[in-house]
Amino acid sequence: MNFNELSVARPDLAFIAHWIDSKAHVLDVGCGDGVMMDYLQSDKQCSGYGIEIADDKVLASTQRGVQVVQQDMENGLGLFGDNSFDTVLCLSSLQMMKHVEALLRDIVRVGKEAIVSFPNFAYWPHRVALLKGRMPVSESLPYEWYDTPNVRCATITDFRDLAQECGLEVIECVALAEGKRVSFLPNLRGDLAVFRLRKK
Repeated sequence: MNFNELSVARPDLAFIAHWIDSKAHVLDVGCGDGVMMDYLQSDKQCSGYGIEIADDKVLASTQRGVQVVQQDMENGLGLFGDNSFDTVLCLSSLQMMKHVEALLRDIVRVGKEAIVSFPNFAYWPHRVALLKGRMPVSESLPYEWYDTPNVRCATITDFRDLAQECGLEVIECVALAEGKRVSFLPNLRGDLAVFRLRKK
């Protein structure tokens, strides 16, 4: 997969990919169908692994040539030692975890740097839905309240506070809308939050 294909398929991933150095050793926690690791391996000569629990997504990742460890992320990353990876990715997966703080600490333990993304609950259409008495449904939150895999809802401000409580340095924080950076009122106008983190 090349950059143009990634930009069309997943503009958010294309934006995040520019933060990852060529030939980096990468762990993708909740790698899904492996599209990000596929791009990083083929276009940036990165090495590494994906972690995924769903059988169909493990199969899809394997078919792309991505090495996958089939494991529930809730069990932590005990397979890997401290600073085993240059970058650990957790893209649109953290909000599906019951124990967010523990997993976040584990992510920055095994990686020299981490990139975390999640749907921004403070996005203005989400706020409007709540004012109308409805749970939000959007491109970044595409599920109805009764079938969503998301068990946590957070805003950019919430996550920044959690990172501080965990003793992490926020290298960069970006809000995206349709894969493009939002500079003005990011917590209101961005549907996806992306944080670049490392241990202090």
